[in-house]
Amino acid sequence: MTRVAVVIPAYNEARTIRDVAQRTLRQCPRLIVVDDGSVDGTSEQLAGLPLTLLRSAANSGKGASLRRGLTRALEERVEAVVTLDADGQHLPEDIPRLLAAHARHRNAIVIASRMRDRDNIPRDRYLANRVANFWIGWAAGRAIEDSQSGFRVYPAGLLDALGGCASRAEGFVFESEILIDAARRGAGIVAVPIAAIYEPRGRRSHFRPVLDIALITRMVAWKIVSRGFDPAGLMKSLRAPPPGAGEGKAER
Repeated sequence: MTRVAVVIPAYNEARTIRDVAQRTLRQCPRLIVVDDGSVDGTSEQLAGLPLTLLRSAANSGKGASLRRGLTRALEERVEAVVTLDADGQHLPEDIPRLLAAHARHRNAIVIASRMRDRDNIPRDRYLANRVANFWIGWAAGRAIEDSQSGFRVYPAGLLDALGGCASRAEGFVFESEILIDAARRGAGIVAVPIAAIYEPRGRRSHFRPVLDIALITRMVAWKIVSRGFDPAGLMKSLRAPPPGAGEGKAER
């Protein structure tokens, strides 16, 4: 059986983190939670659970938390790392579906895609994701269905080939840049449809549609310009994925 670790970055997620962690542990016994300087008692909510807790003294952003968690997972000599968010928007029960896709595509990044559940995605978030998908797909040279989903499976070998996690961008740019660099190395990117979950009374997302998309676009634009605007990559990114490229159906 593949050795897998799950990494959950968390910032002020006291309301949801224990439930998410408990449900994740039912799917995978190796869980690493990175508390990114929370001030609401997030870490205290995890007391007594059989997991690894990494705490940061101050908030440094999602990218830094992911780097820290992924690095720790690689130190444990796992074969793959699952990442998901702590706010309840990702169902830990979907982890087996993502790992099944990983078993079929060992060298690919598997992304849990919400884009086929459009009716349940807030309009501003949907449009922001479409913009990000276009730019990141252009830089990556292939269509990417949900570039902003943080629910993923990373092959450990691919992370090692990319030089680990020591020198990548901060914030949400981290997750976008790693897709581009992986695709440019020839790695596959596979989408598994999941339900889009946005609770009306849930905490406000840490993702800032205007600012974060601007930061992502700046990073992507530099990568495109550095390749002479890469017209071939643009054309490839506009092609729909081949039939069967998605894995299964979105489930609730």
